[in-house]
Amino acid sequence: MTRRIRGYGLVAITCVVLAGLLAACGSSSSTTTTTTTTTTSSTGGGFKVGLVTDIGGLNDHGFNHLSYEGLLQAQSQLGIKPTVLQSSSGADYIPNLSKLAAAGNKLVIAVGFLMAAPLEQVAKEYPNTHFAIIDNPGGTAPDTAKNIEGIDFAEQQAGYPAGYLTGLYLKAHNYTTASSVGGESIPPVNLYIAGFQAGVKAADPSAKLLNAYSQNFTDESSCKELALNQISAGSKVVFQVAGACGLGVISAGVQTHTQVIGVDADQNYLAPTFVLTSAEKMVNTGVFTAIKNLMAGTFSSNLQEDINDGGVGIGKIDAAGAPFASKITAIIAGMKSGKIKPPTTVEFTK
Repeated sequence: MTRRIRGYGLVAITCVVLAGLLAACGSSSSTTTTTTTTTTSSTGGGFKVGLVTDIGGLNDHGFNHLSYEGLLQAQSQLGIKPTVLQSSSGADYIPNLSKLAAAGNKLVIAVGFLMAAPLEQVAKEYPNTHFAIIDNPGGTAPDTAKNIEGIDFAEQQAGYPAGYLTGLYLKAHNYTTASSVGGESIPPVNLYIAGFQAGVKAADPSAKLLNAYSQNFTDESSCKELALNQISAGSKVVFQVAGACGLGVISAGVQTHTQVIGVDADQNYLAPTFVLTSAEKMVNTGVFTAIKNLMAGTFSSNLQEDINDGGVGIGKIDAAGAPFASKITAIIAGMKSGKIKPPTTVEFTK
């Protein structure tokens, strides 16, 4: 289980030990793209880094928690002084980001695409503070604040092998249908789903695909209801792409003995018998790399993480998917070589 940090004030993290931390997989090397600027180099000591979660919070078993892992890794290995603020609603984004900037943090990290507009506003108000955002490009447009660094992932490259495994599983059991439950229809969610759908169809062209959005990332009951509806309609594998809300999908899988696909982190430990695999993105690695780079004097407008640098991939494959593991290894090799290029557009929308 993760440790929950409560409160709206500044919460200093000191020597925190998380029980059952998710395994941090992937390389720390990242491809830095677009404009790069040089900053004053720093080492540990008073180097303060703040992190603002989205409304999913640190207990989402996914990308907020992984961001926190990256922060803790930087505390342990680089000696930074970390601070975390959790957001209970979208109204908290601007105040939380502003508090951390005003408190003198060298880098303020916004966790999630939904913070893009609030971060843009705050970054312009604090031009001497460096900011980073997960799941959104940084300062690449003319009207974008130049002190924002994007930490972006090729989610379609994680969704594709998870989908291919799903298609093989369907075909082997003469099942007809798989599905996905997204939180909101935003780019990082849709990239996952686009890759998943393409992977399923590549392995089983006759498969039927269902897709739905809960319109939130926190209400487990709404995602569970959507998953149960899809399962009632014949889905034998449900891909959750909805953060903390998506934990309801896993609950639906356990309740109905249906296979599910986890997201962001390796979520097999939540239901080892029913999590076929997980589509992973190493948000922890992205956070750590952004901090390390800034401390070394480098700040870029965009860090891009993909399958070749270990930024995305899949997690543990459960017993139901084990017979197909070698084929998935070959699929991943095909993506790394460039022979397989997953699409970025969701085709099946209902």
